[in-house]
Amino acid sequence: MRNYLLVLFILNSSLAFSQNQEGKASYYADKFEGRTTASGEKYRHNKLTAAHKTLPFGTKVKVTNKANSATVIVTINDRGPFVEGRIIDLSKSAAQQLDFVNKGIADVIMEIVDAGDGKGKTISQPTEQMAVEEKELYEFEVSRTNPKGFGVQIGSYQELANLVRFSENLRTSYRKEVTVQVKAINGIKVYTVILGDFPSRQKAESFKEDLTNRFPDAFIIDFSKLK
Repeated sequence: MRNYLLVLFILNSSLAFSQNQEGKASYYADKFEGRTTASGEKYRHNKLTAAHKTLPFGTKVKVTNKANSATVIVTINDRGPFVEGRIIDLSKSAAQQLDFVNKGIADVIMEIVDAGDGKGKTISQPTEQMAVEEKELYEFEVSRTNPKGFGVQIGSYQELANLVRFSENLRTSYRKEVTVQVKAINGIKVYTVILGDFPSRQKAESFKEDLTNRFPDAFIIDFSKLK
């Protein structure tokens, strides 16, 4: 069972992305200014950047607002948005160019104009890739679980390497159980990382407060509602 689950994960995380995609775009709130994105770069509202669930970092995409035909070209440097129906999260300056800041959300068409390999370099196919250390080894065990109580959702990932690194860092840093929930958003499998297994919401809330500086967007998960 463990080998089967691991193979299934790898197959799904290497699916190619179609050249065009339609859906809703949102943009970063001002509170994210200066925060580190998944690529390691700092978010700056005046840069034409964006978050996408699967495209390699460095990929350039043209986004067209269907309501007014305004377009902008942005570079992917972050992961998200993990909200059903949304396909891209734009920097505020990119949203301004598409003229939907006041509305908050826009129906858009997204088209790849320059595919990246995770380092900003051009590649022939927009498949998902990322850099890993040459001797990066992990002991990897997977088992189904049926947790009860409450946990704290820390983040969502699509790449296997990011998920494994992050989960290992959390387990080492906080000495808490790490649970991974597998779910589909817009047909794409996303792996959410939940930390802790608390008997009450109050204890989970207390733990979340300790994480505020490092994970300001963490929130409480009621495991009973995931079944």
